[in-house]
Amino acid sequence: MVGVAQRREVVSFVQQEFGLSERRACQLVTQPRASHRYENRRRTASHLLERLVALAEKRRRFGYPRLHLLLRREGFKVSRKLVYRLYRDAGLKLRTKRKKSQSAELRRPIVDAEWSNDRWSMDFVSDTLSDGRPFRTLTIVDDFTKLSPAIEVDTSISGERVTRVLDRAIELHGQPKVIVVDNGPEFRSKALDTWAKARGIHLHWIDPGKPTQNAYIESFNGRFRDECLNQHSFRDLDDARALIEGWREDYNQLRPHTSLDGRSPEEFILSLAGRMRPARLNPPRQLELFEENPPTPRLS
Repeated sequence: MVGVAQRREVVSFVQQEFGLSERRACQLVTQPRASHRYENRRRTASHLLERLVALAEKRRRFGYPRLHLLLRREGFKVSRKLVYRLYRDAGLKLRTKRKKSQSAELRRPIVDAEWSNDRWSMDFVSDTLSDGRPFRTLTIVDDFTKLSPAIEVDTSISGERVTRVLDRAIELHGQPKVIVVDNGPEFRSKALDTWAKARGIHLHWIDPGKPTQNAYIESFNGRFRDECLNQHSFRDLDDARALIEGWREDYNQLRPHTSLDGRSPEEFILSLAGRMRPARLNPPRQLELFEENPPTPRLS
């Protein structure tokens, strides 16, 4: 659809090339003369626009709602509608992604965590270096606070390596009660099973082929790939570790989350100080079903 600005350009072109009057050129282009002569009298927020473009350039996968939160955090008293108008006029709009068709089968609901360290989720994400060599990342997220305790990067990560990463994360952030994982060989390994029993941590394996049962880490991995992996070309493992760790720190400390009322995970954790932990009236049905019919781990 051609906008008013584009039609103005066409009218000017027709006038210059064919020597037509403004009235005749507007008739040919079907542009009302009132629209052609209209001049926007609204004050252009040049400083705001420059800052918006700078933020969008730095955070290429942020849409205007999250950029609006960052501008408000920096002290700009600006409405969301104005940010959207500037965002649209500057051509910063992200390309929308088409959703894949979803199955209509009945899915088991995921019970929300009610406090920090109630439940962690973890998974693997693969990518390649600039020379084509593949590498893997172990991603971990707290389902309640959205904090990422650790992201481990290497060409290969064994079950024993997973336990060492978890030990370091627990030392810094506390111990979770439950860790949700898929059925990968590292998560079914004897090393992780023995470690979890010694720690008193419950490992919850999702059903094979049902990644939606581990939705929190899948959502985190989508943002991780979109905002970090797809935005960089990693020279080597050291470069990948440095850039990914920088993104993780930014994610924990600065990145606003709409599910946390525009706060970062660390800001949300600070807001929990002094608050009473909510009493759980009914135990989560999902874990009850798991306890009644626990899957037998395939130890490697």
